Amino acid sequence: MKIAESEVIRKITWEILNLFKVEKNIFAKNPEHDLTNGKLTTKIFLKEKEIEISDEINPNEIERAEIHRVIKKNLYTIFIRELKKNTVPYGIMHGVRPTKIIHRWIRAGEKNITERLQKEYLVSEEKAKLMLEIATRQIDILKNSDEKTVSIYIGIPFCITRCKYCSFASNVLPNDKKISEFMTALTKDIKAAAEEIERYKFKVQNIYVGGGTPTSLPEKYFALLLEMIYNLFWHEKILEFTVECGRPDTITDEKILLMKKYFVSRVSVNPQTMQQRTLEKIGRRHTPKEIIKAYERIRELTNFEINMDLILGLPGEKLSDVIDSVEKVLKLNPNEITIHALALKRGSQMQMNISDEKEKIEEMELPKDEEVREMGKITEKMLREKNFLPYYMYRQGYISGQIENIGYSRDGAIGIYNVQIMDERQTIIGMGAAATTKVINFKKNCLQSTFNAKDLKTYIEETEKYTDKRRKLLKEIYGGGENDL
Repeated sequence: MKIAESEVIRKITWEILNLFKVEKNIFAKNPEHDLTNGKLTTKIFLKEKEIEISDEINPNEIERAEIHRVIKKNLYTIFIRELKKNTVPYGIMHGVRPTKIIHRWIRAGEKNITERLQKEYLVSEEKAKLMLEIATRQIDILKNSDEKTVSIYIGIPFCITRCKYCSFASNVLPNDKKISEFMTALTKDIKAAAEEIERYKFKVQNIYVGGGTPTSLPEKYFALLLEMIYNLFWHEKILEFTVECGRPDTITDEKILLMKKYFVSRVSVNPQTMQQRTLEKIGRRHTPKEIIKAYERIRELTNFEINMDLILGLPGEKLSDVIDSVEKVLKLNPNEITIHALALKRGSQMQMNISDEKEKIEEMELPKDEEVREMGKITEKMLREKNFLPYYMYRQGYISGQIENIGYSRDGAIGIYNVQIMDERQTIIGMGAAATTKVINFKKNCLQSTFNAKDLKTYIEETEKYTDKRRKLLKEIYGGGENDL
């Protein structure tokens, strides 16, 4: 059976080309794929040379998914062999949530998971063991949920400034009139979600307020937001109430005390780097000293669990800079440290500058992939030595070093919402600009989603449209109300 080229297969081919930074015109004509007797054969034409490779389809998996996997594997193998490309840590595993497949195999009773990852996805032994370690650490958390247990996410799309690498739907904080309009729309959104939670008698497990930077809101609006969340969603059995403080230049004593008053339990203070020259390069208007000051004030005034983010692969940074940043963050003794690898996605100023040829990659002084991988190895070693263990991960397209974003926590400080959102085994009800509602259909064993507008103006003007889409999705899956469950 000859497999016709489809949009998915074109996307798969482009993924592998991009993985090795190979131009599409390397092919004399498009690759051809045949499936015969459970074996998929890929034929490509590199200039005048015809190359053919075959691999077996796993009969215990969905055939369509297996065809896509083997196409990727065949192309990857050809490029390694014929173009002398170096292998990459995650092989052909390109999804955002790589541990999801591990959990599926665990539930199915698979015993040889690391070996299977290496054989079928060409993942390195090191990364295969890391994924299994993380997935195993998550099992008890994922068990602590059911059809009626949900988490909620509230998106605040504002920041004091926009980081040059940022591709999120975030706006530089507007004037008071526009903030007021947003808060009016958000209030409608939150109240509509609260009605749905009451209708279906959902149990809210975690509350997560993200963005953007929620603490960029002026104090009067920040107080209104927290009071509304507390009155509508908080209860004594909430496991986590998280607010992303993110930027230290948005954290004040008044906002810290407001969070304490309304029972926030977890916050983030995200330096990204402790190097002043890098902070200036990426568009952050604060200093390492301000990071330390904000952290220490939260510690003095509350007993919050604190996460701190660092990014590997920032422009101009060397391994020595990363080591210095990690040492300084460890000295503060947070409960959790999340290590990201820079991913220049569409929508970021840095990526647009490259596309418009305003700035070349070389001029940005971005570390090479090999150096970013070394940064990741050294960082992991430093964190493990201080008893920080990896507990969740995700990956992005165009990620530096082809590594991962990974959260490390001290014992007892695992971020439960992070685990739930990454494994997608719990319904997440989203409110706010750019928020997503992800509803688990337990009967069909699938995930269904609805999305709020990313554009601030559209979200404000069409709030009821998005609350209605969320209401219809919940009704489709859960029925008309409590009595229909």
